[in-house]
Amino acid sequence: MPEAAQPPEARALARFLTADPDDRPRLAPRVAEAVGADTLERIVRATIARVGDLVTVADGPDGLIVTGSKGRVRAWAQVAPDGELTGLLLEGARYTPARRRRRGPVLLTWAVCLILVASWTVLTLWTAADRTAWLGDMATLAAFYVIVEGWGAPAQQPRLPRRLVEAGGVAAVASAWRLPGLPAGHGTLGLAGGLALLAGAVWLVAAARLHRWKAPLSQPLLFPLEGTWYVVQGGGRALNHHARIPEQRGALDLVALGPYGTRTGSGHDLTAYAAYGRPVRSPCDGRVVSAADTFHDQKPGEIRYQPPYGNHVFLDTGREIVKLAHLRPGSVTVTEGDTVRRGQLLGEVGNTGNTTEPHLHIHAEREGIGLDLEFTGVSGRLHRGRRIRARRQ
Repeated sequence: MPEAAQPPEARALARFLTADPDDRPRLAPRVAEAVGADTLERIVRATIARVGDLVTVADGPDGLIVTGSKGRVRAWAQVAPDGELTGLLLEGARYTPARRRRRGPVLLTWAVCLILVASWTVLTLWTAADRTAWLGDMATLAAFYVIVEGWGAPAQQPRLPRRLVEAGGVAAVASAWRLPGLPAGHGTLGLAGGLALLAGAVWLVAAARLHRWKAPLSQPLLFPLEGTWYVVQGGGRALNHHARIPEQRGALDLVALGPYGTRTGSGHDLTAYAAYGRPVRSPCDGRVVSAADTFHDQKPGEIRYQPPYGNHVFLDTGREIVKLAHLRPGSVTVTEGDTVRRGQLLGEVGNTGNTTEPHLHIHAEREGIGLDLEFTGVSGRLHRGRRIRARRQ
């Protein structure tokens, strides 16, 4: 694409990266003020060392791509109408194009699960030669369901394929009518193996769901959403992809549900998602230490490179920092320095930042370490697969 046809962000970033080092603070004064001119220059030099002599800055599906003689990196930039660079993020690793996410494999996964359940039910449970063999085979199938239902978050998937797989379990249990007419049997090895698989599955899921970091909040938070919500990330390491990031280890990702999993309609537009545009209220009293409202929503299923929290509100309670992220552009009602009260409207659920579909990310941290979340009126552990029903307080 010719340079003139590139978006203004790409042109401004190219001008900034190729400028004399002494001129860069002038081209991006707000960025230089936010991080410091020396820090900004170190980041730029590291980027140039990574990519080599600059060739182009071009817009692509994954964001702005800075290309040089030695490689490429992703970038994000914001510009003012006069061309001033007002926001900048440069990825600290060379860019490798990601494979595009496709929605087809989701249905394929459920189809494979259904085939496995049907085959196991017909070829083992309905043809078991004795009761011992049936019990061992049923324990193995039960372990499969514990993993599918307990390790995953099946309610976020379309209802029909999920129900078909669950109906397979009912068909398997129905085979128990044969038991009175079967001999006891002596295949205890198969029974022991099935029971061991079931016990292992139950232990793994229970341990991940019951996990606590033993780092409590100073006091419970108000659940920031109204209605019924579903946890798609939360719990121990095996159930929560945030756990690898120290400050986010206790985080939750919350979606709303509809007939099509997390969607109310068959399309994949933002408005088809049950969570999109739902109000987000302050979970605590506190002071706003960071707020953003100008990031664009991501297209569902794709991620363009931008600051990971997207539009957000960070609150300082005086004892911890509470962070709410991925808010809808134009919906944030507060700015840095504001004092907010528990229950005050902060914004709406969106799809900005590092996200593939509309949801609310929330976590609390103290000195950079994530805390165990707890909400007033919400009992029990918070983990992937948990439904939370909340009313406005």
